[in-house]
Amino acid sequence: MQPQRPKAPDQAIADPHGGESPADVVLGEVVGVHGVRGAVKVYSATRPRENIFDYPVWTLVLNGQSRDYAVLGSRQQGKGLIATLAGVSDRDSAMALRGHEIRVPRQQLPAAEPGEVYWADLQGLEVINVDGSRLGVVTGLMETGANDVLVVDGDRERLIPYVPDRHVLEVDLTAGQLRVDWDPEF
Repeated sequence: MQPQRPKAPDQAIADPHGGESPADVVLGEVVGVHGVRGAVKVYSATRPRENIFDYPVWTLVLNGQSRDYAVLGSRQQGKGLIATLAGVSDRDSAMALRGHEIRVPRQQLPAAEPGEVYWADLQGLEVINVDGSRLGVVTGLMETGANDVLVVDGDRERLIPYVPDRHVLEVDLTAGQLRVDWDPEF
């Protein structure tokens, strides 16, 4: 199964299930302000990145506090993304949102295509090696260019390339397990 780093308009990544609601999926983050009228700069984890604007309401979360914002306007500017949010009308209000995660309810996401899983679904899976040993739990994923990499926390942190049929042999979401072929010494 391929990990799905958002390609389609409504696909999203990683909620480490440590947030306020495992029913929410993190799409990105407010990373700064743009101008003096309250626009915010946005990091998008969706692919293509402007797909984050397909969601008309974002839940912004920071330090356990959340609030919904309607997206009133959006645009790509150079290499960045800019959004205008309801109720945010000046630079100070926008600056207060810097660092907030952008989340949407999981039910807004379409079902993953056959043979694919959302990154958010891999978070928290127990990683079992072919020899039966437990390597830890998936705590994150990284995009490296060559292939995606699982961050696995156990007796120590391991970085395991997400290469189906080579290193990742099976993803069993029902059992909450990911079976891998990996040298435990790495």
